[in-house]
Amino acid sequence: MTFMGNLEELSPYEARDAAGFIESMQQLKERSGLTYRELEAQAARNGDVLARSTLADILRRTSLPPPNLLAAFVRACGDGQRASAWLDARDRIAAGVVAVSATAPSSVPEVDATAEAHLQTEESTGSHPRRTKRRTVTLAAALMVPLLALAAWELLPDGSEAPGAGAPAAAATASRTPADGWVTIRPARTPDLCLTDGRDRDGTYNSAVAVQLPCTQATVPRTYLEPVGEGRYRIQWHHPQMGKGCLTVMGADQIKGLLEPRNDCTQGTLFRLEPTAADSAGAFRLRPAHSSRCIGILDNDTTEGAEAIEEPCTGAADQRFLIRRN
Repeated sequence: MTFMGNLEELSPYEARDAAGFIESMQQLKERSGLTYRELEAQAARNGDVLARSTLADILRRTSLPPPNLLAAFVRACGDGQRASAWLDARDRIAAGVVAVSATAPSSVPEVDATAEAHLQTEESTGSHPRRTKRRTVTLAAALMVPLLALAAWELLPDGSEAPGAGAPAAAATASRTPADGWVTIRPARTPDLCLTDGRDRDGTYNSAVAVQLPCTQATVPRTYLEPVGEGRYRIQWHHPQMGKGCLTVMGADQIKGLLEPRNDCTQGTLFRLEPTAADSAGAFRLRPAHSSRCIGILDNDTTEGAEAIEEPCTGAADQRFLIRRN
């Protein structure tokens, strides 16, 4: 196994409020190495409108940018493959603001009205119906986030309650979302153990795989849970020497079903984290987004060094994990 990548990779999800989000945008601009004029020119080459005066005004304020301007900015900075993640992170902050606006209206950071007016004026002078439509759809999606969050956490039939039973508990469970950012992932029944870097116990594979070890021994690599939108996450491992790798379910050419950190995170497995109704500790099931299976512990083992593996969803205790912010 070889880790690569920047240990401190910029993630839009690290921001917890509008001011923090603007700081992340400022960092992205700095990393691009481009001036405001160059960003404007690059956006034009991309088919976007991004006036340098509007962008400069946005980055001086502490209010959320319009979605269309944000997407154009991210693409111009060269991070276009993650534009949807930036928009999702922005919408999360906007949705959180809406949730508290009834009790604290004065604290609501609004979308920058001046920038929005600039953007509408700029778009009215050119032929850009595609981008105007996208902004409308994105704003509508932001308003639907609370509803979509409930739908995204639908439980599997395996081990779940019969329809109509325990409805209040199910509703409370569906609204629970995992912590993201720097976390530990622990089997719920053995919370002193963490999923971390190890080797398969048969010694048949040379590279690292995910195993459960005492958390006191699992300080390296650090685990970063990265939301990528639509209720999906990447599980990143960050090593001070080896860099970054993303957990990937192995195929038939390796030890099928085990989890290996791969340095190409674009090929890493995306996971859905589904809250479980059977555990009051706030546990989640880890489900690879590409399959209907779950992550569990090989042979339902509770011992140190047991490997994590993709297996049929059973609702058993070995398939429940605690996500704790680190």
